[in-house]
Amino acid sequence: MKNLCLWMSLLISSTSLLAQASLLQSGPMLGYSEMREVLLWVQTKEAAEVHFEYWEDSKPKVVHTTDKIQTNKQEAFTAKLIADQLEPGKTYEYRLHINGKLVELPYPMVFHTQPLWQWRTDPPPFRIALGSCAYTNEPKYDRPGTAYGGSNKIFQSIHAKKPNAMIWLGDNIYLREVDWFTRTGILHRYTQFRAIPELQPLMASANHYAIWDDHDFGPNDSDRSYIHKDKTLEAFKLFWGNPTFGVNGQPGITSFFQYHDIDFFLLDDRYYRSPNRRQTGEITLMGKNQLEWLIDALTTSQAPFKMVAIGGQVLNPSPTFENYANRHAAERQYLLRRIEEENIKGVVFLTGDRHATELSTYTNNAGNAVYDLTVSPLTSGAANNSAENNLMRVEKTYVSEQNFGVLEFTGPRKERKLTMHIYDADGKQIWNRTISAE
Repeated sequence: MKNLCLWMSLLISSTSLLAQASLLQSGPMLGYSEMREVLLWVQTKEAAEVHFEYWEDSKPKVVHTTDKIQTNKQEAFTAKLIADQLEPGKTYEYRLHINGKLVELPYPMVFHTQPLWQWRTDPPPFRIALGSCAYTNEPKYDRPGTAYGGSNKIFQSIHAKKPNAMIWLGDNIYLREVDWFTRTGILHRYTQFRAIPELQPLMASANHYAIWDDHDFGPNDSDRSYIHKDKTLEAFKLFWGNPTFGVNGQPGITSFFQYHDIDFFLLDDRYYRSPNRRQTGEITLMGKNQLEWLIDALTTSQAPFKMVAIGGQVLNPSPTFENYANRHAAERQYLLRRIEEENIKGVVFLTGDRHATELSTYTNNAGNAVYDLTVSPLTSGAANNSAENNLMRVEKTYVSEQNFGVLEFTGPRKERKLTMHIYDADGKQIWNRTISAE
């Protein structure tokens, strides 16, 4: 009888754990990471109470708990919770609870706080993964014919590189006709993408930052005229864990974060973008407010590399598709001129959109090299525009297949180096280039 009671107790406990796991839609995902704070994100399938427990890996008996949040339909059953009982430069394990019950997951759940290296040591080495254009097939709503989205194994390949963080460079989801004009459709598309099984270990182990481009902002080549940009902005905020959204009190996704000694500027190329076919009036891509903020922030930055993430190509002078040089050439020229006049060094644009990868560079009249690393696509269809007249392309860097990038920062504080690695979907290196802050 005693053994039967024990067996029944174990069965009930196991059934309860499975029931809570079945309420998990996607995540956990790590958002921003600072020295004293890390954002944790999760999505449930229905209304539920969620919270996280976490502990320093060397002190497993000292367990901290986040606030408890009740997920709800209005917010797509998503929750953002802050781990704030943290110390700099530590490794923490964490676990998720739904409705008070532990959710067991088949992969490690670990996060790291940024170290307090300033005035003490050289900044540590670190790796940032990046990519753009991730299309998730849903045949019921996709265009007829060959599926546009490829295999999701690329997310496993990224995870295998063990990046500290990942920057999503836009077109992270592909809103389509059935989604564009309702909040329901927009939230559905985010939910569908975020639940990809191959994506979950990567989401749980690296800190994720994101910008958007047209396909997660609205329809193809969409601009400030898109009537539902308030809804896509709301969805972006619900599903991504950036530290801020918008600058100077203006709506949008513009943000900034510092990882060790490197500054990252996350730009919005859609919310204030003038229509491509408009012939009169203000012609702008970023809008004056955001543009001047960027120039101010670049001038202020003391980072050896200033990484500027924006949806479309900046340096490519070919006026094709949605390159900065096409339709918005005057603003592009102004930005590059101000970088030159202010003698801003170490500027590297991180871009997507083009369904191909390439590195572009030139040296301005101040003697400073400016770079543009385009990384695309992750899972969507690849293109071959290698014949395009990009006079700034670095030889042998053009890639027309699904791929991702890893930025590796190494070296002492005054001798930092950035190595750009490009890998195919299986994680095999295609090329790499190293540049020095010197």
